[in-house]
Amino acid sequence: MCIKQALISVSDKTGVVELASVLHQFDIVILSTGGTAKLLQEVGIPVIEVSDYTGFPEMLDGRVKTLHPKVHAGILARMDLPVHQQAMAQAQIPVIDLVVVNLYPFASTIARQGCTVEEAIENIDIGGPTMIRAAAKNFQRVAVVTDPQDYEPLLEQIRSNNGSVDRDYRFKLAQKAFSHTARYDGAISNYLTALEPATGQRKPFPDQFNLSFTLTQPLRYGENPHQQAAFYRDTADITGSLAGYNQLQGKELSYNNIADTDAAWACVRTFDKPACVIIKHANPCGVAIADNPLAAYEKAFTTDPVSAFGGIIAINRTVEADLAKAVLQQFVEVIVAPEFSIEARQLLTGKSNIRVLTVPLGAHDNLYDLKRVDGGLLVQTPDDLNITVNQLRMVTQIKPTDAQIEDCLFAWRVAKFVKSNTIVFCSNGQTLGIGAGQMSRVDSARIASIKAEQAHLDLHGSVVASDAFFPFRDGLDVLAQAGAKAVIQPGGSIRDEEIIAAANEQGIAMIFTGVRHFRH
Repeated sequence: MCIKQALISVSDKTGVVELASVLHQFDIVILSTGGTAKLLQEVGIPVIEVSDYTGFPEMLDGRVKTLHPKVHAGILARMDLPVHQQAMAQAQIPVIDLVVVNLYPFASTIARQGCTVEEAIENIDIGGPTMIRAAAKNFQRVAVVTDPQDYEPLLEQIRSNNGSVDRDYRFKLAQKAFSHTARYDGAISNYLTALEPATGQRKPFPDQFNLSFTLTQPLRYGENPHQQAAFYRDTADITGSLAGYNQLQGKELSYNNIADTDAAWACVRTFDKPACVIIKHANPCGVAIADNPLAAYEKAFTTDPVSAFGGIIAINRTVEADLAKAVLQQFVEVIVAPEFSIEARQLLTGKSNIRVLTVPLGAHDNLYDLKRVDGGLLVQTPDDLNITVNQLRMVTQIKPTDAQIEDCLFAWRVAKFVKSNTIVFCSNGQTLGIGAGQMSRVDSARIASIKAEQAHLDLHGSVVASDAFFPFRDGLDVLAQAGAKAVIQPGGSIRDEEIIAAANEQGIAMIFTGVRHFRH
Protein backbone atom coordinates (compact mmCIF):
# COMPACT_ATOMS: atom_id res chain seq x y z
CA MET A 1 0.00 0.00 0.00
CA CYS A 2 1.78 3.13 -1.21
CA ILE A 3 1.84 6.28 0.87
CA LYS A 4 -0.21 8.90 -0.93
CA GLN A 5 -0.76 11.50 1.78
CA ALA A 6 1.32 12.46 4.84
CA LEU A 7 0.65 14.80 7.74
CA ILE A 8 3.74 16.51 9.19
CA SER A 9 3.50 18.69 12.30
CA VAL A 10 6.61 18.80 14.47
CA SER A 11 7.92 20.85 17.37
CA ASP A 12 11.48 19.58 16.82
CA LYS A 13 12.29 20.56 13.22
CA THR A 14 15.49 18.45 13.04
CA GLY A 15 15.67 16.71 9.64
CA VAL A 16 12.11 17.55 8.65
CA VAL A 17 13.09 19.44 5.46
CA GLU A 18 15.14 16.50 4.19
CA LEU A 19 12.29 14.11 5.01
CA ALA A 20 9.64 16.21 3.28
CA SER A 21 11.87 16.67 0.25
CA VAL A 22 12.07 12.91 -0.35
CA LEU A 23 8.35 12.47 0.29
CA HIS A 24 7.68 15.12 -2.35
CA GLN A 25 9.92 13.24 -4.81
CA PHE A 26 7.59 10.25 -4.39
CA ASP A 27 4.58 12.51 -5.19
CA ILE A 28 3.26 12.20 -1.64
CA VAL A 29 0.84 15.00 -0.72
CA ILE A 30 2.02 16.79 2.43
CA LEU A 31 -0.38 18.30 4.96
CA SER A 32 1.12 20.50 7.63
CA THR A 33 0.47 23.14 10.28
CA GLY A 34 1.90 26.35 11.66
CA GLY A 35 5.68 26.65 11.83
CA THR A 36 6.27 23.34 10.07
CA ALA A 37 4.19 24.38 7.07
CA LYS A 38 5.94 27.75 6.93
CA LEU A 39 9.40 26.16 7.03
CA LEU A 40 8.60 23.71 4.22
CA GLN A 41 7.05 26.42 2.08
CA GLU A 42 10.14 28.60 2.52
CA VAL A 43 12.35 25.90 1.00
CA GLY A 44 9.98 25.34 -1.89
CA ILE A 45 8.29 22.10 -0.83
CA PRO A 46 4.57 22.11 -1.74
CA VAL A 47 2.43 21.91 1.39
CA ILE A 48 -1.32 22.02 2.06
CA GLU A 49 -2.05 23.74 5.34
CA VAL A 50 -4.41 21.74 7.53
CA SER A 51 -6.81 24.68 7.89
CA ASP A 52 -7.16 24.83 4.08
CA TYR A 53 -7.51 21.04 3.95
CA THR A 54 -10.29 20.91 6.56
CA GLY A 55 -11.90 24.19 5.56
CA PHE A 56 -11.83 25.20 9.20
CA PRO A 57 -9.33 27.85 10.36
CA GLU A 58 -7.08 27.42 13.36
CA MET A 59 -8.66 28.92 16.47
CA LEU A 60 -8.01 29.61 20.14
CA ASP A 61 -4.41 30.69 19.46
CA GLY A 62 -3.67 27.43 17.68
CA ARG A 63 -5.11 25.17 20.36
CA VAL A 64 -7.56 23.79 17.79
CA LYS A 65 -6.17 23.01 14.37
CA THR A 66 -5.87 19.25 13.79
CA LEU A 67 -8.85 18.23 15.95
CA HIS A 68 -11.15 17.73 12.96
CA PRO A 69 -12.97 14.69 11.49
CA LYS A 70 -11.24 15.13 8.14
CA VAL A 71 -7.89 14.64 9.87
CA HIS A 72 -8.81 11.89 12.30
CA ALA A 73 -11.05 9.95 9.97
CA GLY A 74 -8.21 10.05 7.45
CA ILE A 75 -5.90 8.52 10.04
CA LEU A 76 -8.27 6.05 11.71
CA ALA A 77 -10.10 4.65 8.69
CA ARG A 78 -9.64 0.91 8.17
CA MET A 79 -9.82 0.51 4.42
CA ASP A 80 -10.10 -3.27 4.74
CA LEU A 81 -13.63 -2.76 6.10
CA PRO A 82 -16.36 -2.01 3.53
CA VAL A 83 -18.31 0.11 6.03
CA HIS A 84 -15.28 2.36 6.51
CA GLN A 85 -14.73 2.58 2.75
CA GLN A 86 -18.34 3.64 2.30
CA ALA A 87 -18.20 6.23 5.06
CA MET A 88 -15.00 7.76 3.72
CA ALA A 89 -16.41 7.90 0.18
CA GLN A 90 -19.65 9.54 1.35
CA ALA A 91 -17.74 12.16 3.34
CA GLN A 92 -15.20 12.59 0.52
CA ILE A 93 -12.31 12.22 2.96
CA PRO A 94 -9.01 10.87 1.59
CA VAL A 95 -6.90 8.67 3.83
CA ILE A 96 -3.70 9.79 5.55
CA ASP A 97 -1.04 7.09 5.33
CA LEU A 98 1.85 8.69 7.23
CA VAL A 99 1.83 10.81 10.39
CA VAL A 100 5.04 12.58 11.41
CA VAL A 101 4.48 14.34 14.73
CA ASN A 102 6.54 15.22 17.78
CA LEU A 103 5.20 17.08 20.75
CA TYR A 104 5.51 20.41 22.52
CA PRO A 105 8.69 20.33 24.65
CA PHE A 106 7.01 19.81 28.03
CA ALA A 107 9.96 18.10 29.77
CA SER A 108 12.51 20.72 28.72
CA THR A 109 10.08 23.51 29.62
CA ILE A 110 9.59 22.38 33.21
CA ALA A 111 13.34 21.74 33.55
CA ARG A 112 14.03 25.41 32.80
CA GLN A 113 14.85 27.56 35.80
CA GLY A 114 11.94 29.81 36.68
CA CYS A 115 9.31 27.96 34.66
CA THR A 116 5.82 28.88 35.87
CA VAL A 117 2.84 26.57 36.14
CA GLU A 118 1.13 28.57 33.38
CA GLU A 119 4.11 28.05 31.02
CA ALA A 120 4.14 24.34 31.80
CA ILE A 121 0.44 23.93 31.09
CA GLU A 122 0.69 25.83 27.80
CA ASN A 123 3.30 23.27 26.73
CA ILE A 124 0.90 20.35 27.19
CA ASP A 125 0.21 19.14 23.65
CA ILE A 126 -3.33 18.00 22.85
CA GLY A 127 -3.64 17.53 19.10
CA GLY A 128 -0.22 15.89 18.74
CA PRO A 129 -0.79 12.97 21.14
CA THR A 130 -4.25 12.45 19.66
CA MET A 131 -2.87 12.08 16.14
CA ILE A 132 0.01 9.90 17.32
CA ARG A 133 -2.28 7.52 19.20
CA ALA A 134 -4.75 7.37 16.30
CA ALA A 135 -2.00 6.54 13.82
CA ALA A 136 -0.36 4.00 16.14
CA LYS A 137 -3.69 2.29 16.76
CA ASN A 138 -4.19 1.99 13.00
CA PHE A 139 -0.64 0.74 12.29
CA GLN A 140 -2.03 -1.92 9.95
CA ARG A 141 -2.34 0.87 7.41
CA VAL A 142 -0.65 4.00 8.82
CA ALA A 143 3.01 4.67 9.62
CA VAL A 144 3.64 7.04 12.54
CA VAL A 145 7.01 8.67 13.27
CA THR A 146 7.73 10.56 16.51
CA ASP A 147 11.54 10.59 16.52
CA PRO A 148 13.72 12.42 13.94
CA GLN A 149 16.21 9.55 14.22
CA ASP A 150 13.62 7.37 12.48
CA TYR A 151 13.39 9.60 9.39
CA GLU A 152 16.21 7.90 7.51
CA PRO A 153 15.03 4.33 8.23
CA LEU A 154 11.55 5.40 7.12
CA LEU A 155 12.92 6.79 3.87
CA GLU A 156 14.89 3.58 3.31
CA GLN A 157 11.62 1.69 3.63
CA ILE A 158 9.92 4.02 1.14
CA ARG A 159 12.79 3.78 -1.36
CA SER A 160 13.12 0.00 -1.17
CA ASN A 161 9.38 -0.71 -1.15
CA ASN A 162 8.37 1.61 -4.00
CA GLY A 163 6.71 4.21 -1.80
CA SER A 164 5.31 1.96 0.95
CA VAL A 165 6.27 0.84 4.45
CA ASP A 166 6.07 -2.81 5.44
CA ARG A 167 3.80 -4.02 8.22
CA ASP A 168 6.56 -5.07 10.67
CA TYR A 169 8.19 -1.65 10.49
CA ARG A 170 4.83 0.08 10.96
CA PHE A 171 4.27 -2.02 14.08
CA LYS A 172 7.73 -1.10 15.40
CA LEU A 173 6.93 2.59 14.85
CA ALA A 174 3.59 2.14 16.63
CA GLN A 175 5.32 0.59 19.64
CA LYS A 176 7.66 3.55 19.82
CA ALA A 177 4.77 6.01 19.38
CA PHE A 178 2.77 4.62 22.29
CA SER A 179 5.91 4.63 24.45
CA HIS A 180 6.46 8.26 23.42
CA THR A 181 2.99 9.40 24.48
CA ALA A 182 3.15 7.33 27.68
CA ARG A 183 6.43 9.00 28.63
CA TYR A 184 4.96 12.41 27.76
CA ASP A 185 1.81 11.85 29.83
CA GLY A 186 3.91 10.44 32.68
CA ALA A 187 6.01 13.60 32.81
CA ILE A 188 2.86 15.73 32.92
CA SER A 189 1.38 13.58 35.70
CA ASN A 190 4.59 13.70 37.73
CA TYR A 191 4.71 17.48 37.41
CA LEU A 192 1.08 18.26 38.14
CA THR A 193 0.61 15.81 41.03
CA ALA A 194 3.63 17.35 42.74
CA LEU A 195 1.84 20.70 42.94
CA GLU A 196 -0.23 21.86 45.90
CA PRO A 197 -3.65 22.71 44.37
CA ALA A 198 -4.24 25.79 46.52
CA THR A 199 -0.82 27.43 46.31
CA GLY A 200 0.89 25.91 43.26
CA GLN A 201 3.93 25.19 45.46
CA ARG A 202 5.92 22.09 44.54
CA LYS A 203 5.99 19.07 46.84
CA PRO A 204 9.13 16.90 47.08
CA PHE A 205 7.36 13.93 45.48
CA PRO A 206 4.38 13.56 43.14
CA ASP A 207 1.18 11.83 44.24
CA GLN A 208 1.42 9.64 41.14
CA PHE A 209 4.94 8.48 40.37
CA ASN A 210 5.55 7.47 36.74
CA LEU A 211 8.81 5.93 35.53
CA SER A 212 10.12 5.65 31.99
CA PHE A 213 13.04 3.43 31.01
CA THR A 214 14.08 1.92 27.68
CA LEU A 215 15.38 -1.63 27.29
CA THR A 216 19.08 -1.57 26.53
CA GLN A 217 19.81 -5.27 26.56
CA PRO A 218 18.48 -8.55 27.91
CA LEU A 219 21.03 -10.06 30.29
CA ARG A 220 22.08 -13.70 30.43
CA TYR A 221 20.72 -13.95 33.98
CA GLY A 222 20.26 -11.91 37.15
CA GLU A 223 22.16 -12.05 40.42
CA ASN A 224 21.94 -15.85 40.12
CA PRO A 225 21.67 -18.07 37.04
CA HIS A 226 18.08 -19.10 37.84
CA GLN A 227 16.90 -15.45 37.66
CA GLN A 228 16.02 -13.63 34.43
CA ALA A 229 17.23 -10.06 34.01
CA ALA A 230 17.44 -7.07 31.68
CA PHE A 231 19.14 -3.67 31.69
CA TYR A 232 17.12 -0.49 31.10
CA ARG A 233 18.31 3.06 30.60
CA ASP A 234 16.58 6.19 31.83
CA THR A 235 14.88 8.11 29.04
CA ALA A 236 16.19 11.34 30.60
CA ASP A 237 19.73 12.61 30.01
CA ILE A 238 22.27 9.98 31.14
CA THR A 239 25.49 11.81 30.20
CA GLY A 240 28.19 11.00 32.74
CA SER A 241 26.30 8.06 34.22
CA LEU A 242 27.25 4.41 33.90
CA ALA A 243 24.11 3.78 31.82
CA GLY A 244 25.81 5.69 29.00
CA TYR A 245 28.83 3.40 28.90
CA ASN A 246 30.66 2.45 25.71
CA GLN A 247 32.13 -1.06 25.75
CA LEU A 248 35.46 -1.30 23.93
CA GLN A 249 36.07 -5.01 24.45
CA GLY A 250 35.20 -8.04 26.52
CA LYS A 251 32.29 -10.34 27.19
CA GLU A 252 28.76 -9.04 27.60
CA LEU A 253 28.21 -7.35 30.95
CA SER A 254 26.29 -9.37 33.51
CA TYR A 255 23.71 -8.12 36.01
CA ASN A 256 26.31 -8.14 38.79
CA ASN A 257 28.94 -6.52 36.54
CA ILE A 258 26.63 -3.59 35.89
CA ALA A 259 25.64 -3.18 39.54
CA ASP A 260 29.25 -3.32 40.77
CA THR A 261 30.59 -1.08 38.02
CA ASP A 262 27.93 1.50 38.84
CA ALA A 263 29.09 1.49 42.47
CA ALA A 264 32.71 1.92 41.39
CA TRP A 265 31.95 4.72 38.94
CA ALA A 266 29.68 6.57 41.38
CA CYS A 267 32.52 6.64 43.92
CA VAL A 268 35.51 7.42 41.69
CA ARG A 269 33.91 10.35 39.89
CA THR A 270 33.43 12.26 43.14
CA PHE A 271 37.19 12.82 43.50
CA ASP A 272 39.00 15.76 41.95
CA LYS A 273 42.47 14.20 42.17
CA PRO A 274 43.48 11.12 40.14
CA ALA A 275 41.63 8.29 41.89
CA CYS A 276 41.10 4.55 41.71
CA VAL A 277 38.24 2.55 43.23
CA ILE A 278 38.21 -1.25 43.32
CA ILE A 279 34.79 -2.79 44.01
CA LYS A 280 33.89 -6.33 45.06
CA HIS A 281 30.27 -7.31 45.67
CA ALA A 282 29.09 -3.66 45.64
CA ASN A 283 31.59 -2.59 48.33
CA PRO A 284 34.89 -0.76 47.85
CA CYS A 285 37.76 -3.04 48.82
CA GLY A 286 40.36 -0.39 47.93
CA VAL A 287 40.23 3.33 47.22
CA ALA A 288 43.09 5.80 46.76
CA ILE A 289 43.99 9.20 45.38
CA ALA A 290 47.46 10.10 44.12
CA ASP A 291 49.37 12.35 41.75
CA ASN A 292 48.74 9.99 38.83
CA PRO A 293 46.36 7.10 37.99
CA LEU A 294 49.01 4.37 38.25
CA ALA A 295 49.99 5.42 41.76
CA ALA A 296 46.30 5.61 42.74
CA TYR A 297 45.74 2.08 41.44
CA GLU A 298 48.78 0.66 43.22
CA LYS A 299 47.68 2.22 46.52
CA ALA A 300 44.08 1.04 46.11
CA PHE A 301 45.17 -2.49 45.24
CA THR A 302 47.39 -2.87 48.30
CA THR A 303 44.41 -2.23 50.61
CA ASP A 304 43.01 -5.70 50.00
CA PRO A 305 44.70 -7.70 47.22
CA VAL A 306 42.72 -10.83 48.07
CA SER A 307 39.32 -9.16 47.66
CA ALA A 308 40.51 -7.29 44.56
CA PHE A 309 40.75 -10.64 42.73
CA GLY A 310 38.00 -10.59 40.10
CA GLY A 311 37.03 -7.06 41.06
CA ILE A 312 35.82 -3.98 39.22
CA ILE A 313 38.33 -1.15 38.70
CA ALA A 314 37.27 2.45 38.13
CA ILE A 315 39.71 5.25 37.24
CA ASN A 316 38.77 8.91 36.87
CA ARG A 317 41.57 9.71 34.41
CA THR A 318 42.75 8.39 31.04
CA VAL A 319 44.26 4.92 31.38
CA GLU A 320 47.76 4.90 29.91
CA ALA A 321 49.99 1.92 29.04
CA ASP A 322 51.74 1.81 32.44
CA LEU A 323 48.44 1.39 34.27
CA ALA A 324 47.16 -1.17 31.73
CA LYS A 325 50.31 -3.27 32.32
CA ALA A 326 49.75 -3.18 36.09
CA VAL A 327 46.09 -4.15 35.77
CA LEU A 328 46.97 -7.09 33.53
CA GLN A 329 48.96 -8.64 36.38
CA GLN A 330 45.66 -9.30 38.18
CA PHE A 331 42.37 -11.03 37.40
CA VAL A 332 39.93 -8.21 36.61
CA GLU A 333 36.30 -8.43 35.52
CA VAL A 334 35.75 -4.81 34.41
CA ILE A 335 37.83 -1.65 34.08
CA VAL A 336 36.05 1.65 33.48
CA ALA A 337 37.58 5.07 32.81
CA PRO A 338 36.83 8.22 30.79
CA GLU A 339 39.38 7.19 28.13
CA PHE A 340 42.07 4.65 27.28
CA SER A 341 45.17 5.52 25.30
CA ILE A 342 45.84 3.62 22.08
CA GLU A 343 48.75 1.81 23.72
CA ALA A 344 46.62 0.84 26.73
CA ARG A 345 43.88 -0.51 24.48
CA GLN A 346 46.38 -2.58 22.52
CA LEU A 347 47.74 -4.08 25.73
CA LEU A 348 44.29 -4.87 27.11
CA THR A 349 43.26 -6.73 23.96
CA GLY A 350 45.69 -9.42 25.08
CA LYS A 351 43.11 -10.29 27.76
CA SER A 352 40.03 -10.25 25.55
CA ASN A 353 37.67 -11.33 28.35
CA ILE A 354 38.31 -8.16 30.37
CA ARG A 355 35.37 -5.85 29.90
CA VAL A 356 36.75 -2.40 29.05
CA LEU A 357 34.30 0.49 29.32
CA THR A 358 34.48 4.23 28.80
CA VAL A 359 32.14 6.71 30.50
CA PRO A 360 32.60 10.48 30.23
CA LEU A 361 33.16 12.26 33.51
CA GLY A 362 30.17 14.35 34.46
CA ALA A 363 28.09 15.56 37.36
CA HIS A 364 25.15 13.28 36.59
CA ASP A 365 22.91 12.43 39.54
CA ASN A 366 19.61 10.62 39.43
CA LEU A 367 16.69 12.76 40.51
CA TYR A 368 15.57 9.94 42.80
CA ASP A 369 16.99 6.79 44.37
CA LEU A 370 14.58 3.88 44.10
CA LYS A 371 14.30 0.65 46.07
CA ARG A 372 11.65 -1.92 45.29
CA VAL A 373 9.84 -3.53 48.22
CA ASP A 374 7.14 -6.17 48.03
CA GLY A 375 4.08 -4.39 46.67
CA GLY A 376 5.63 -0.94 46.73
CA LEU A 377 8.53 1.39 46.05
CA LEU A 378 10.77 3.40 48.36
CA VAL A 379 11.77 6.73 46.80
CA GLN A 380 14.31 9.21 48.12
CA THR A 381 16.59 11.94 46.84
CA PRO A 382 20.18 10.74 46.25
CA ASP A 383 22.86 10.96 48.92
CA ASP A 384 24.92 13.57 47.07
CA LEU A 385 26.03 15.57 50.11
CA ASN A 386 29.80 16.12 50.38
CA ILE A 387 31.02 17.70 53.61
CA THR A 388 33.49 20.60 53.48
CA VAL A 389 36.07 21.65 56.05
CA ASN A 390 33.92 24.55 57.21
CA GLN A 391 31.13 22.15 58.22
CA LEU A 392 33.31 20.03 60.50
CA ARG A 393 33.12 20.30 64.30
CA MET A 394 36.21 19.42 66.34
CA VAL A 395 34.91 17.98 69.63
CA THR A 396 37.96 16.61 71.48
CA GLN A 397 40.77 18.20 73.45
CA ILE A 398 43.25 17.00 70.82
CA LYS A 399 42.62 18.76 67.53
CA PRO A 400 43.35 17.05 64.22
CA THR A 401 46.23 18.27 62.07
CA ASP A 402 45.61 19.62 58.58
CA ALA A 403 46.87 16.33 57.13
CA GLN A 404 44.49 14.36 59.36
CA ILE A 405 41.57 16.56 58.36
CA GLU A 406 42.37 15.96 54.70
CA ASP A 407 42.52 12.21 55.27
CA CYS A 408 39.32 12.31 57.32
CA LEU A 409 37.48 14.00 54.46
CA PHE A 410 38.83 11.37 52.09
CA ALA A 411 37.78 8.55 54.43
CA TRP A 412 34.36 10.14 54.91
CA ARG A 413 33.79 10.25 51.15
CA VAL A 414 34.75 6.59 50.81
CA ALA A 415 32.46 5.61 53.71
CA LYS A 416 29.46 7.00 51.83
CA PHE A 417 29.87 4.22 49.26
CA VAL A 418 30.36 1.31 51.70
CA LYS A 419 27.42 -0.76 52.95
CA SER A 420 26.44 -0.02 56.56
CA ASN A 421 27.69 -0.52 59.19
CA THR A 422 30.83 1.08 57.82
CA ILE A 423 34.32 1.60 59.22
CA VAL A 424 37.11 2.88 56.94
CA PHE A 425 40.76 3.24 58.00
CA CYS A 426 42.78 5.63 55.83
CA SER A 427 46.14 7.33 55.62
CA ASN A 428 47.78 9.54 53.01
CA GLY A 429 44.85 9.32 50.59
CA GLN A 430 44.64 5.53 50.77
CA THR A 431 42.23 3.10 52.40
CA LEU A 432 44.01 0.72 54.77
CA GLY A 433 41.13 -1.41 55.99
CA ILE A 434 37.39 -1.45 55.28
CA GLY A 435 34.70 -3.07 57.42
CA ALA A 436 31.34 -3.27 55.66
CA GLY A 437 27.81 -4.53 56.05
CA GLN A 438 27.99 -5.83 59.61
CA MET A 439 25.12 -5.91 62.07
CA SER A 440 27.23 -4.17 64.74
CA ARG A 441 29.64 -1.29 64.33
CA VAL A 442 32.20 -2.85 66.63
CA ASP A 443 32.36 -5.92 64.36
CA SER A 444 32.94 -3.65 61.33
CA ALA A 445 35.79 -2.00 63.27
CA ARG A 446 37.34 -5.38 64.07
CA ILE A 447 37.01 -6.61 60.47
CA ALA A 448 38.56 -3.40 59.08
CA SER A 449 41.59 -3.77 61.37
CA ILE A 450 41.91 -7.49 60.52
CA LYS A 451 41.81 -6.65 56.79
CA ALA A 452 44.65 -4.16 57.27
CA GLU A 453 46.70 -6.70 59.22
CA GLN A 454 46.21 -9.33 56.51
CA ALA A 455 47.39 -6.82 53.89
CA HIS A 456 50.43 -5.97 56.09
CA LEU A 457 49.33 -2.35 56.39
CA ASP A 458 50.25 -0.36 59.51
CA LEU A 459 47.28 1.41 61.12
CA HIS A 460 49.33 3.44 63.59
CA GLY A 461 48.64 7.11 63.03
CA SER A 462 45.69 6.37 60.69
CA VAL A 463 42.33 8.10 60.58
CA VAL A 464 38.93 6.40 60.58
CA ALA A 465 35.52 7.24 59.17
CA SER A 466 32.34 5.79 60.64
CA ASP A 467 29.21 6.26 58.53
CA ALA A 468 27.01 6.66 61.63
CA PHE A 469 27.57 7.49 65.29
CA PHE A 470 29.14 5.13 67.83
CA PRO A 471 26.36 3.85 70.12
CA PHE A 472 28.95 2.69 72.68
CA ARG A 473 32.65 3.29 73.26
CA ASP A 474 33.60 -0.33 72.43
CA GLY A 475 33.91 0.41 68.70
CA LEU A 476 36.12 3.42 69.40
CA ASP A 477 38.30 1.33 71.71
CA VAL A 478 38.91 -1.16 68.87
CA LEU A 479 40.04 1.69 66.60
CA ALA A 480 42.36 3.06 69.27
CA GLN A 481 43.90 -0.36 69.90
CA ALA A 482 44.53 -0.68 66.16
CA GLY A 483 46.47 2.61 66.17
CA ALA A 484 44.00 5.22 64.87
CA LYS A 485 44.70 8.81 65.90
CA ALA A 486 41.70 10.65 64.40
CA VAL A 487 38.07 9.71 63.84
CA ILE A 488 35.36 11.37 61.77
CA GLN A 489 31.75 10.46 62.53
CA PRO A 490 28.31 12.10 62.47
CA GLY A 491 27.75 12.46 66.22
CA GLY A 492 24.20 12.60 67.53
CA SER A 493 24.25 9.64 69.93
CA ILE A 494 22.78 9.97 73.42
CA ARG A 495 26.23 8.81 74.53
CA ASP A 496 28.21 11.41 72.58
CA GLU A 497 29.79 12.79 75.76
CA GLU A 498 30.90 9.31 76.76
CA ILE A 499 32.37 8.72 73.29
CA ILE A 500 34.18 12.08 73.31
CA ALA A 501 35.57 11.30 76.77
CA ALA A 502 36.80 7.92 75.49
CA ALA A 503 38.51 9.66 72.56
CA ASN A 504 40.22 12.10 74.92
CA GLU A 505 41.28 9.17 77.11
CA GLN A 506 42.72 7.30 74.11
CA GLY A 507 44.47 10.39 72.66
CA ILE A 508 42.29 10.48 69.57
CA ALA A 509 41.13 13.61 67.76
CA MET A 510 37.43 13.41 66.91
CA ILE A 511 35.44 15.28 64.28
CA PHE A 512 31.65 15.49 64.05
CA THR A 513 30.01 16.02 60.65
CA GLY A 514 26.39 16.32 61.77
CA VAL A 515 25.24 14.02 58.96
CA ARG A 516 25.36 10.27 58.43
CA HIS A 517 25.72 8.09 55.34
CA PHE A 518 23.71 4.90 55.85
CA ARG A 519 23.82 2.71 52.75
CA HIS A 520 21.62 -0.37 52.93
